[in-house]
Amino acid sequence: MHIQGSLPALITPFCDHSVDYKALENLVDWQIQQGSDGLVPVGTTGESPTLSHKEHEEVIRQVTQTADGRVPVIAGAGSNSTMEAMRFVNFAEKVGAHAALVVTPYYNKPTQDGLYQHFKTLHDDSNLPIIIYNIPGRSVVDMTPETMGQLSELPRIIGVKDATGDVVRVSEQRRTCGKDFIQLSGEDASALGFNSHGGKGCVSVTANVAPKLCAEFQAAMLAGDHERALEYQDRLLPLHAAIFAEPGLAGAKFGLSLLGLCRNEMRLPLLPVSKSVEDQIRAAMGLAGLID
Repeated sequence: MHIQGSLPALITPFCDHSVDYKALENLVDWQIQQGSDGLVPVGTTGESPTLSHKEHEEVIRQVTQTADGRVPVIAGAGSNSTMEAMRFVNFAEKVGAHAALVVTPYYNKPTQDGLYQHFKTLHDDSNLPIIIYNIPGRSVVDMTPETMGQLSELPRIIGVKDATGDVVRVSEQRRTCGKDFIQLSGEDASALGFNSHGGKGCVSVTANVAPKLCAEFQAAMLAGDHERALEYQDRLLPLHAAIFAEPGLAGAKFGLSLLGLCRNEMRLPLLPVSKSVEDQIRAAMGLAGLID
């Protein structure tokens, strides 16, 4: 399957502190019906830091089974422990995910060689394609284009979710990794510029709430219809800003609760968005035509 376009970083719905697997199943079906090009469960937006290992794996299993091959599933499988990441990658492969999304190890602050060895170990331990998730603002380490280029020489290191916010990085990584290396934006608001530099899509938080609009925006970019993409950008930008006014997953869950698709519930230390941000999200969703 082609990994490109609009790839929602799925929220994990909760009901009374437990994972709401029925709501999750409904979300997967809705996302596919709305035109999403793939699904990314149990990333940061899926609250992976506060899921147990058993919950983490069960979410991957259910999303993969519910999607049933209709779109690719890129399973969140990162950890700052290489051994723990190996467990998640191997589980994702076992249940039929199409790829694993592996974040650069956070908190430990490995060197560039440590980053290389971490990803090479995961690569060598499974047959699942791996997409690097580079997000220095959260992990406090930034994989350089040169290190990424070295990793791209391994046959199953196939791409990057780039959340540096630096669209020029796309061109730098085209130089070191080649034109076939899949580059996905990890930041909704700058996805327009990211794709203009050679990106192929976005692992999107906003697509939780506006999957059809995000998919159509990405389709316009991939078709080279920049004018149409700009129209979508203008329509979506207030929603990007509103959802990220406080932690993005909290904004996404509030938006989905307005659509009746999940409860506005998350796990500590995260809280529901404030009243002022609720109003901002509600207004942006109205502007985008998602609610009356």
